[in-house]
Amino acid sequence: MNPIGLILLALVGAGGFLWLRRQPPQDRNRAALKLALLLILLGLLFLAITGRLHWLGALVALLLPIAQRLLPLLVRILPWLSRLRAGHRRQQNRSGQSSTVRSRMILMTLDHDSGDIDGEVLEGPFSGQKLSALSEAQFIELLQACRASDQDSARLLETYLDKRFGQSWREDDPGDNQGESVNGSASDGQMTEKDALDILGLEAGADRDAIVDAHRRLMQRNHPDRGGSAWLAARINEAKSVLLGKRSG
Repeated sequence: MNPIGLILLALVGAGGFLWLRRQPPQDRNRAALKLALLLILLGLLFLAITGRLHWLGALVALLLPIAQRLLPLLVRILPWLSRLRAGHRRQQNRSGQSSTVRSRMILMTLDHDSGDIDGEVLEGPFSGQKLSALSEAQFIELLQACRASDQDSARLLETYLDKRFGQSWREDDPGDNQGESVNGSASDGQMTEKDALDILGLEAGADRDAIVDAHRRLMQRNHPDRGGSAWLAARINEAKSVLLGKRSG
């Protein structure tokens, strides 16, 4: 075989490898496929120029009996590999997923992986501050303002307080509306599709399986029987109903 041709192929391969390493991680699989196709085409061109293309035919004839034996096995394995890859992709999509529940005065975020809750004050006392930065006394002041202005905000803040302080904060609450907050309905207004997607932590166009899966994972952490908030559980259930209604409509 012509050594000059082999050297050229080696240089192209080395250059291609360096080019591949400079690609962003998310683009490397596609870039590797392009590089492999280029090297194959160059190899075929080299064999054609040097008059050795018949070697390829001999190689194909040698591998054909092996391929015939492996083909039935590949046919059985491919569906399993496809399901495995789909499951891995769903797991990756779930990683780092979070839900957002918004009221007029409070924005609360739930991390699906850890179950941690944080949020931000949108209106009223301590506007612009993170919930995690407030003291218990400040929470009581904020809660009184929410109860005076917006019941959804009050229920949402009570949900956060129960998660962070348990029931101890209610001892310092001068206007405890626990009965109203626990038994309150899901929402005082009509939930929009965007609100429902935010609550379940989904993107627009999520299919039925993704909706059911997100709802199940959230309810596992927020069901009232497991110490979760009845109001938040009702919002999660309402979000599922809104999205499934859109899919079936």
